[in-house]
Amino acid sequence: MREIIFDTETTGFDPQGGDRMVEIGCIEMIDRVMTGEVFHCYFNPQRAMPLAAQQVHGLSDIFLSDKPLFAQKAADLARFLGDAPLVAHNASFDFGFLNMELQQCGFAPMDMHRMVDTIAIARIKHPGAKMSLDALCTRYGIDRSHRVKHGALLDAELLAHLYIELTGGRQIGLSLTDASPRAAQKRAGTEGADDPRPFREPRPHEPSLAEQARHNAFISSIQNAAWNDDGR
Repeated sequence: MREIIFDTETTGFDPQGGDRMVEIGCIEMIDRVMTGEVFHCYFNPQRAMPLAAQQVHGLSDIFLSDKPLFAQKAADLARFLGDAPLVAHNASFDFGFLNMELQQCGFAPMDMHRMVDTIAIARIKHPGAKMSLDALCTRYGIDRSHRVKHGALLDAELLAHLYIELTGGRQIGLSLTDASPRAAQKRAGTEGADDPRPFREPRPHEPSLAEQARHNAFISSIQNAAWNDDGR
């Protein structure tokens, strides 16, 4: 199953009050494995960067002045996102900015049903614990020593590792329960929609008649076999 892990950096907290997106970082995952395909872009917000926001992500007016407008990259971003589920930390925040920017340049907003919020997942697994990305990375032993300031692509990469841990860890495919992404697809009747690999029916493990005959011949050749002991 294809999923996109993403993060945004902005000029503030309110997309309806004039704040804008200035960076987006997206990482493609298929069956909980990062493929190496990413989409990363900075945007000129056409407004001044508040000092408080700059102190968080380090993106200044001068740095962003020669970057493209969101509208110039919207089509490329929409193609990369496709119809995959979109995973973010405190996802309603990122969706709010993403959809505001898309609508402002004439694109349809992303369906909120595609939203996967890792905070919501973490609250179920760790009720009462700190829900920040930093705190959860520490809980799961995810290295973030190279994270000096917030950055959309770096945070998306950390979030991808966290999402893997929150949804079963590195050995999710070895689970003894029927909870793998492919199993879920099969139950939903959507297998193959996003996965190009053909589905193969389980191999039969019952021995053939020839194999049974060879086994019986081998057993008969054993002298004084314990299973032939009459108990004396």
